[in-house]
Amino acid sequence: MPAFDSNLFPLWLVQVLCALFLAITFLQSGLDKVIDWKGNLGWLTGHFAKSPLRGVVPPMLATITLMELAAGAVSAVGVVLLVLSGGTRVAMWGAALSGLSFVALFFGQRMAKDYAGAGGLVPYFLVTLVALLVLR
Repeated sequence: MPAFDSNLFPLWLVQVLCALFLAITFLQSGLDKVIDWKGNLGWLTGHFAKSPLRGVVPPMLATITLMELAAGAVSAVGVVLLVLSGGTRVAMWGAALSGLSFVALFFGQRMAKDYAGAGGLVPYFLVTLVALLVLR
């Protein structure tokens, strides 16, 4: 961690906050899917009922759950490493996994013709892009 009065402190703080935001977002979302698998599967089955993806909801849910848990866990480890050593590489990989997860979620929302839901992902995706830029 750079000194509070250092010119590097604001950049470090943005790095930590972005990685922490992604860790919280994806750990909460992934764990919710694990804890309430049945409820999520039921909701998503209805959500995709009229889409070309209606027959693959269970494997899609498993895939996005794993993607979210990986993005959240790697981002969380990245936060710890940013705080302890200032290293950005792990947090950058967490942001990359987060970006892939958001693209997968966006694809699903668009396929389900849930355009409002897809639009709601855009601010999260923008935070991910900022994270990728500041963690390089």
